[in-house]
Amino acid sequence: MKTNLPLWRAFGPVLPAASPRELLRATVGGAVGIGGCALLVLASPGLFGLPLMLIAPLGASAVLIFAVPNAPLAQPWSAVVGNMVSALVAVLVLRHVPAPLAPAIAVGGAIFAMLTLRALHPPGGAIALLTALDPVPALEMGFLYALAPVGLMTSALVAMGILYDRRTGRRYPFRQPRAADARAPSRLPLAADELASLLQRFNQSPNIGVADLGRILAAAEEEVANHRFDAVTCAQIMTSKLVTVGPDDPIAAVARLFRSHAIKSIPVVEPSGALLGIILQADVIRWLTTPGLSLATVRSRHRITARQMMRTADRAVAADLPVGHLLRRLASQGGEAIPVVDAGGRLGGIITRSDIMRLLLHGTERRAAA
Repeated sequence: MKTNLPLWRAFGPVLPAASPRELLRATVGGAVGIGGCALLVLASPGLFGLPLMLIAPLGASAVLIFAVPNAPLAQPWSAVVGNMVSALVAVLVLRHVPAPLAPAIAVGGAIFAMLTLRALHPPGGAIALLTALDPVPALEMGFLYALAPVGLMTSALVAMGILYDRRTGRRYPFRQPRAADARAPSRLPLAADELASLLQRFNQSPNIGVADLGRILAAAEEEVANHRFDAVTCAQIMTSKLVTVGPDDPIAAVARLFRSHAIKSIPVVEPSGALLGIILQADVIRWLTTPGLSLATVRSRHRITARQMMRTADRAVAADLPVGHLLRRLASQGGEAIPVVDAGGRLGGIITRSDIMRLLLHGTERRAAA
């Protein structure tokens, strides 16, 4: 599909503006990470005879680890293995390739090695180029150069990233889903391997993880549901004319209400209107057929009260909750009757499966007419 956007728009900023909190978190994190590495070098310039020193590409690694910790390119495997294999490739190139060609071959070889090992990390290319341009330290140490300073310093930076990001509300490293996981964390009807296949199809695997994609799709699904029902709230579809009982009403009174009304649930409310719980038909049957219940107890039904039979109303929803949110909750948790309460916890109505069906059918008829 063609667009009329001017060409110059392609050269403008692509990233969204960062929030003040994220600006502060990433800025301080980068400083903490590199500062910690510098302190490590000062405290122990040599470890087991291997030199520790700051190298410029660590700054690029810090950008990924502290600014975009959920990105696949920033994960520990990518950072540590990517930097180390790039250093190994650079040392190998320096030993066998003439100087004028070494920088180009080193960078190209590093990219090939990182992609092969599924350890793509952009600072690895910088390590390969830096090593080729300043070959003396790498040639003196040989392949140990990949272990120290490159591997050890990158590992130290990753360790500080794990501590800092977890402490500041970011998830690093981002755990990868197992192939055996039946569903992605978004509760979408897509398995984790299906989400991974989508990323591969659009060549986005290096840029976004499976879990992030699942959350984005779930949020989009929720927005679609809200748009589909024009931001209808629970208060707009609930049944407000209710049959209720008090907490001390006997089981006989509850049973009579079920028999005389075509209802499947009865809310239990205080005289003030505050919701206490809800009783389903199955609850009455369960109390009347409980093993060990004596005949005398059954005959004196006044001893069993609504408070004893009711189940908690922990699935109650706010009156202003969009129906799209409720549908997602019903899809994941189920439920036959959902109480609707106001800000003070007073019962306003009940949403049943019939109410949901009417809403769905109304939306279908409206779209068909359109």
